[in-house]
Amino acid sequence: MFENLSAKLDEAIRRISGDARLTEENISEALREIRRALLDADVNFQVTKKFVDDVRQQALGRSVVGSVTPGQMIVKIIYDELVKLMGSERTEIRMAPAGPTIIMMCGLQGSGKTTHSAKLANYFKSKGRQPMLVAADTYRPAAIDQLQTLGAQIDVPVFTLPGENPVAIAEKSILEARRSGRNIIIIDTAGRLTIDEEMMDEVARIKDRTKPNEILFVVDAMIGQDAVTTAKAFHDRLDFDGVILTKLDGDTRGGAALSISSVVSRPIKFVGTGEKIEALEPFYPDRMASRILGMGDVVSLVEKAQEQFDEEQAKKLEEKFRRNQFTLDDFYEQIQQIKKMGSVRDLIGMLPGMDRALKGVDIDERAFTRLEAIITSMTKEERRQPEIINGSRRKRIASGSGTKIEDVNRLMKQFDEMRKQMRVLMGGKMKSMMRGIGLPSMGRRR
Repeated sequence: MFENLSAKLDEAIRRISGDARLTEENISEALREIRRALLDADVNFQVTKKFVDDVRQQALGRSVVGSVTPGQMIVKIIYDELVKLMGSERTEIRMAPAGPTIIMMCGLQGSGKTTHSAKLANYFKSKGRQPMLVAADTYRPAAIDQLQTLGAQIDVPVFTLPGENPVAIAEKSILEARRSGRNIIIIDTAGRLTIDEEMMDEVARIKDRTKPNEILFVVDAMIGQDAVTTAKAFHDRLDFDGVILTKLDGDTRGGAALSISSVVSRPIKFVGTGEKIEALEPFYPDRMASRILGMGDVVSLVEKAQEQFDEEQAKKLEEKFRRNQFTLDDFYEQIQQIKKMGSVRDLIGMLPGMDRALKGVDIDERAFTRLEAIITSMTKEERRQPEIINGSRRKRIASGSGTKIEDVNRLMKQFDEMRKQMRVLMGGKMKSMMRGIGLPSMGRRR
């Protein structure tokens, strides 16, 4: 996510970092590179022009004082303008003061609308809400089946009325939600491959009949400039409240994320970051700007860890490390928890400077799969007492897991070193850090 843009912005900033002061000449040179980087990332031309002009105005009117270098100053200016460009601050979903909150999802077919309706339901369920999904897409083959499958996966009911039209289904879902005590209604409307009047008329009628508290436009970040064009068309007709940007984890140049909010004056509220049902994140402009500039996003990393690990679990692990009772079963459990946090590449990108440090390095997402295969090929006794794993056992484990003996040896060596190091760290700052964020050892050391 944003790798190419981050690299190019970093190069532009480096051009000015060695200078003693900001001048019109070095600012202009840096801004030419920044402009090129934004256009290459598929950022809207008008948005790019305004962004560059705003940075220029800020830079020329700013004095470099104290120990601040020109490079640091231009980074601060670019950061502030990126935050402003993406909406300035996190915008929450507007909840109904009384009765169920109604959220209407709209967008083109293939944008991920149905999947992200379920993801949003799962998000609200994790917050203690009682969501209900509404299958109002009666045109796309298997759309209702898809939503029902996703609803069953997260244990959220799906309301549908076979034979009824989408407007009636959406309207009657409100009565059902009140009857069943559901306080969040998420209406999955129909899309088309392209914008047409029939689709727009239908979603407009659903809006008029249900009076949603929020209308969310779902758009695929991979379509670049088309995302902005489509957003404007939907906004002109529906006056939607916010955007869910999907596939931000893919091979996207990031232009949609940097353009949509500015063009339609509506915030990005959520981003889809993977295929799993949990892969939906609230959008924070300041955190995203920090990641684009290679400064990481430690706050989001900690929040992800907190979602997977509780303080009681952290204390138990701490005690196991202290008594040298941390086993390969515990190690396996930590791998499962870490995998739920997202891809290794995304997690690394949240650490300051790591994207730059690992530029060009191939991060093997399958590493966890190999570790799991090795551990599950061990007997219960071997997992609980790793010290009994001798040469012949390692050969059997390698054969059973489809790996090499060297892979098994590497795992055992790393596991042993980790246990030794963690016993030392438990006596110092790591202990207070773990308790502070509810993050076990393996969540920090990978």
